[in-house]
Amino acid sequence: MIVVAGEALIDLVPQGTGALAGLQPALGGGPFNTAVALGRLGSPTAFCSRVSYDAFGEALLGRLRESGVDVSAVQRGPEPTTLAVATVDGNGSAVYSFYVEGTADRLFAAPAALPAGTRAVSFGTCSLVLEPGASAYEELLRTAAGQGVFTALDPNIRPGLIPDADAYRARFKSWLPSVNLLKLSEEDAHWLGGTPHEWLSAGPSAVVITHGGAGLSVVTQDHAVYPVPGEPVDVVDTIGAGDTVSAALLHGLSVRDALSPAALAEMGADGWGELLGFAARAAAITCSRSGAEPPYASELGEL
Repeated sequence: MIVVAGEALIDLVPQGTGALAGLQPALGGGPFNTAVALGRLGSPTAFCSRVSYDAFGEALLGRLRESGVDVSAVQRGPEPTTLAVATVDGNGSAVYSFYVEGTADRLFAAPAALPAGTRAVSFGTCSLVLEPGASAYEELLRTAAGQGVFTALDPNIRPGLIPDADAYRARFKSWLPSVNLLKLSEEDAHWLGGTPHEWLSAGPSAVVITHGGAGLSVVTQDHAVYPVPGEPVDVVDTIGAGDTVSAALLHGLSVRDALSPAALAEMGADGWGELLGFAARAAAITCSRSGAEPPYASELGEL
C-alpha cells in the first residue's frame, strides 16, 4: 500500500482568456492528483486527508474510489472544500489563487496509525503550509520515517500561500532527515534556494527535479546525475503533470521493490533512466489533456 497524505480541492480552470473567462470546476490538489494517478497505474493506494461533506467533497471521494483508491483513512467535516482558481498562460503553465479560510482539509488531524501494509507515504503541496493541518502532516511524516516507512516529498511551492518565505524554507530543511525521495520542479528548487547536493546531505537518498518540457533528472547520494529528455507533446495545460511524475516514480519503485534507501542506491543509470522515462511519458499524457487527468497503465505500456 502506498499512502498519499495531503489536500483534495477544486481547481477552477478558465475556459478562455482574460480575467472574466468562464471557470470550469475540476477535481484537484497535488496529493489528490498523485493518489488518483497511482490508482490508475495499478498501485494499491490509500488517501489520507480531511474532506468536506459538501457536494465537492463527495465528488472528490467519488473520483478516488473510481480510481481504485482506498478512502477509509479520509476524515470528514462540515467545513467547505478549498477552491483554487487557476490562470493558464500561453505555454499552458498554471498559477493559482486559493480560497482556504475555514476549509476542511486544513483541519486534518494526524491519525493514530497508518493503514495496514503501508510501504510508502507521499506528502506535499498546500497541506504542508496551512495550519493547523500542516503540523499534523509534519507529525505523520516524522512518525512514518521513524517507523522505517519509505517517505516521499514534493513541496510543490505555492508562494501566495506562504506568508513567511524564510520560515517555510527553514521548515522544509527540517523535514529532510525524514524524507527518502525528494521530488520538486526546477521553479521550486529556485524558490527554495538550495541545491540537490545540500538536500542530499540532510537525509534524502535521491532528488528528482522536473525541467518542464526538457524532461527530468535525478541526483543520487553518490552525486551521480541521470537526466532523461521530455516526451514531445501538444500541451493543453500542465495541471497535474508534476503530481503524475510523483505517482509514476512511486509506482515504478514499488514495481521494482525499490522502496528503500538501499534499493535506491542500487538503481544505477539504467534503472533510473527507465524509471524517469516512464515518469516523463506519464506526465506528457497528462499535459495533453485539460485539467489533471493522469493516464491509466494501459496507456503507458511496459515500465
